Amino acid sequence: MTISLLSSAAASRFHARWQNADPQRPALLASVAQLSLNRSSFVRLLQNETDAGLSLPRAMRRLRNLVIATLIERDLNGAADMDEVVTTISAFADFAVQTHLAALMADMVALHGVPVGEDSGAEQELIVLGMGKLGGYELNVSSDIDLIFVYAEDGETRISTPEQRQLSNHEFFIRLGKKLIHAISEIEEDGFTFRVDMALRPNGKSGPLAASFNMVEEYFIVQGREWERYAWVKARALTGRAADIALLENIIRPFVYRRYLDFGAIDAMRNMHSQIRAEVLRQETRHPERSNNVKLGRGGIREIEFIAQVFQLIRGGRDPALRDRSTRGVLKTLAEKGILSPRNVEQLLEANIFLRNLEHRLQYLEDAQTHTLPSNAADQHIVANMMGMADVPSLLEALEVQRRLVAAQFDAIFNEKDDVQDASGAPAGPTSIDLQMFANLPDAEKAEAIEAQLRAIGFDDASAAAQRLLETGKSSRLQSLPVDSRRKFLSLINAALPFIAYAKQAQLATLGRLLDLLETIARRSAYLSLLTEYPPALERVIRMIRASDWAAKYLTRHPILLDELLDENMVHMAPVWADFSVELQQQLEAATHNGESDTELQMNILRDMHHAQLFRLLVLDLEGALSMEHLADHLSQLADIIVAVTINAVWKTLPKRHIETPKFAVIAYGKLGGKELGYASDLDVIFLYDDEDQDAPALYAKLAQRFITWMTSHTSSGILFDIDIALRPDGGSGLLVSSVASFERYQSESAWVWEHQALTRARFCAGDAGIGARFEAVRENVLRQTRVEAQLRQDILQMRNKLRAAHPNRSALFDLKHDAGGMIDIEFIVQFLILQHAAAHPQLTANFGNIALLKTCGALGLIDQTLAEAVASAYRDFRKMQHNIRLQGSDRARVPKEEVATRTDAVKQLWNAVFAAAG
Repeated sequence: MTISLLSSAAASRFHARWQNADPQRPALLASVAQLSLNRSSFVRLLQNETDAGLSLPRAMRRLRNLVIATLIERDLNGAADMDEVVTTISAFADFAVQTHLAALMADMVALHGVPVGEDSGAEQELIVLGMGKLGGYELNVSSDIDLIFVYAEDGETRISTPEQRQLSNHEFFIRLGKKLIHAISEIEEDGFTFRVDMALRPNGKSGPLAASFNMVEEYFIVQGREWERYAWVKARALTGRAADIALLENIIRPFVYRRYLDFGAIDAMRNMHSQIRAEVLRQETRHPERSNNVKLGRGGIREIEFIAQVFQLIRGGRDPALRDRSTRGVLKTLAEKGILSPRNVEQLLEANIFLRNLEHRLQYLEDAQTHTLPSNAADQHIVANMMGMADVPSLLEALEVQRRLVAAQFDAIFNEKDDVQDASGAPAGPTSIDLQMFANLPDAEKAEAIEAQLRAIGFDDASAAAQRLLETGKSSRLQSLPVDSRRKFLSLINAALPFIAYAKQAQLATLGRLLDLLETIARRSAYLSLLTEYPPALERVIRMIRASDWAAKYLTRHPILLDELLDENMVHMAPVWADFSVELQQQLEAATHNGESDTELQMNILRDMHHAQLFRLLVLDLEGALSMEHLADHLSQLADIIVAVTINAVWKTLPKRHIETPKFAVIAYGKLGGKELGYASDLDVIFLYDDEDQDAPALYAKLAQRFITWMTSHTSSGILFDIDIALRPDGGSGLLVSSVASFERYQSESAWVWEHQALTRARFCAGDAGIGARFEAVRENVLRQTRVEAQLRQDILQMRNKLRAAHPNRSALFDLKHDAGGMIDIEFIVQFLILQHAAAHPQLTANFGNIALLKTCGALGLIDQTLAEAVASAYRDFRKMQHNIRLQGSDRARVPKEEVATRTDAVKQLWNAVFAAAG
């Protein structure tokens, strides 16, 4: 965009001085400015300078000035965008550090020998870490560079000549670091290459200039502060060996990224921002001419960076995609993952471009590291013109628009939550129940005082609620909390009480469930911070635990799932399973380093991601957004994905696998096979393989064993599923895995009728699709066998009697599953009809579920159609009742007999019609 002559590079006084200092420079600049600069350009241009007889430091300074002038030329003339500017100057900083370090290292080795690790005996190198914007590859044109020097091992240099003077590795790298800083930052005839800031190193300016990995790790454990986590997010190795860099990253990662969701980062970064803002305000008060700081001022660049990085610190431990060092890259990832809305991220990215472009134009004037608008009107006008605007008021208006936008988004995340309850929209009325305020009263008077307050906000059983609160107040767990955590704990209770009272439903139970949850999570302040920072999440927690005791216990076991409650879309959108499968696979792959899998981390990833999806389905269920059938479909599909991904991950851990992809399949039976899975259902499975290799049986047995271990082991994230393999050929005495051929022989020649009954609800679940197809063919052939009707009835009735005897009901209630006229009777009816009639009606072998199969049998005239519809409806109702009872935490699904009498009568009528011939 060209507004006036000042929109060109002529607006930069640095640019003009540099060109006018040498008559050859305009022609050089004209040729260089036609191209985007990169490392190969730097090598060639530096070589030109050193070939002319210049020392490396002076040649690098001259190259630096050419690079800056070129970027000014390209940027202000519209040939380069902001991305090219920051990428180019970052690449040049990398080049300068690497080139100088290589030369200085050679000089140091000549004088003192090669530094060698005392443990490994390996030669050591200095790893230069780029921090801040350099680490994120987003450096300013006139910025200093933040560096940290580290090395892998202590030890001594290995000398090869008597003239060399041996040094410890520590002293060697400190001297090398000092030389590097001098080479880059010392002001000489042609200026400097970069100003260097080493203040971010462990212990800051008082710490050693170079630190070993052991020193860094000990510092993180003992002294590392919250703001340093923010700084180390950006750490990027500019030099060093790949293996050493990988080892260093393994030291940095647990310090920066917590495995749990770290919502305490919000408060820490809020405090950091407050300190920065206070300093900026002090400076602006003393020097009004320094107002409009586009970096540190309100709505400035730093607030955009904080928005991106707070989510990195909160979620980066669980999501490797958020470990991007680039602010722009992180913002885009936040949009892709739905953590921030795409529109908000688009606005932040646009604001970032505007503010960074303005920052560069401020620096273009004199090649100065400044972030504030100039104080004199003439320079303000120049900057406005460089921004493509006709006058200063237009620039200030555009600047204010962007700053307001950034500030609004920053405040939405970082605003103080002093009154959790008011922010959450709780019903009006008295709400303060301070468990500490009655500390000096006897227990009876405490209870009376709290009871009065509870009654005032609408608690029906205020006396019992007061006793429960007193128990919590006196608990050693609460008393041992840090003061800040105890304050948040009590504040959350205060915020929750009006919601609990207002509903008039299960008040005491809800209060108890909430207190159990809060006591469980109180030791991890990040969870208290989450509910404090996001009051709507607390309200949703209360709704969930009121609706379901099972949900309350599940959330208490897996409090990491509290994060899922922040997504406003979760009550409106069912999961996209293809996307989940891809993300799960990516996260498992990210847990593999140098070809070696971190098994514990992978097992926890599987559990955490499974729990998160199950929890999302639970929220949809409790909000009434899913029918029971759709919920079961989703839960079954989730299990299928977990099984498939786990098989693939486990296979890669087997050392003697002879093929890349196993010829192995998991077959689902029972509820998983019938796609009727519940929240806490076991997985009934068998394992098949089809591989002629001589070691195949043992290898696939190991795969199956390890798969079961991965599924059932208790880790810090809980378990995945209990696995039942009793339905494999020959049951408990049979082999863990079977070849497809042996499975077919067994089913055709040896299997019991009850095993064929189980086969009616079996399906291919995961693994080799070819084996899955062969299984389906075997299944269909077995189900379509011609059978003697009387014998089939007798066998099925005998099995039904065994099941009834194994589950006696001595209560006055009706057991929805086991009693006569219940769910098992319906399932046995369907299984009998399939086994008896599939030879003539092959459509009955389709695994459509009991409801659809009953209706099909009615349509075919195998049973009375009206009765079929009634029993199908009864089965749906029974499943729904069972589901709702289980949500309340009961293991037995029993109801008053009169509630289901009509339904059970229909089932018994159909049972008698189907099995009448058996007497």
